[in-house]
Amino acid sequence: MIISRKRFLQVTGVSLLVAAGEKLMGAFSGVVPSEAPAPALTARRWAMVVDLPKCYRKEGCIKCIEACHAAHNVPKFIDHALEVKWIWKDSFENVFPSQENHYLAATFKDKPALAFCNHCDNPPCVRVCPTQATWKREDGIVMMDWHRCIGCRYCMAACPYGSRSFNWTNPRSNIAKLDPDFPTRTKGVVEKCTFCEERLGKGKLPACVEACPEKAMAFGDLDDSHSQVRELLGSRYSIRRKPELGTQPEIFYLV
Repeated sequence: MIISRKRFLQVTGVSLLVAAGEKLMGAFSGVVPSEAPAPALTARRWAMVVDLPKCYRKEGCIKCIEACHAAHNVPKFIDHALEVKWIWKDSFENVFPSQENHYLAATFKDKPALAFCNHCDNPPCVRVCPTQATWKREDGIVMMDWHRCIGCRYCMAACPYGSRSFNWTNPRSNIAKLDPDFPTRTKGVVEKCTFCEERLGKGKLPACVEACPEKAMAFGDLDDSHSQVRELLGSRYSIRRKPELGTQPEIFYLV
């Protein structure tokens, strides 16, 4: 088909007018073009560092716990026997029962310490799960598939840190403000901290790290010698929970 120069200019002119009109309508309607999503945060081995002295600056602060539980629809029960927790505070003696430095223990006596899933490099919970509902990713995050969990609680028995919770009842009725962007669990399912893997996929740091007003928590690649976590671990003395068990926790505490 041969098109004349005049016809070509007519067709091109109409196309340009249509495109300009659509752009103008978009401007008047208030529609803003969506921005490209942020690239996912990646690492060879994720780890977290908690600076205990910084954590103690603001007595009674639980911003990290509130942010985590709000972001992941963690229910709140009055009955302690039904408690579900992803992050919590406990006494230094309970979090570090095998700490042999008695002088260190005296320094932190009567002070709380944050506790989470330790995302162990050698996780016993993964080995005992009969349905592979819990598994370890290549970047070290110990994950949970709540659809595959059958509620046998073998992982809870295997975890030496008490980092997993069981839903004895339907959690939805005990969530103050439901976040529609994160799935709720069901009765008979185990849950725990997942290092905010859903936020990492969106280029965001874990909710607890972002919410801490004292910047007492650092998160990064343990295999990167230039990462913040490596710099902190190289310049400060740190401890881990129950190191004698050989699970190799990826949560480090600066003291």
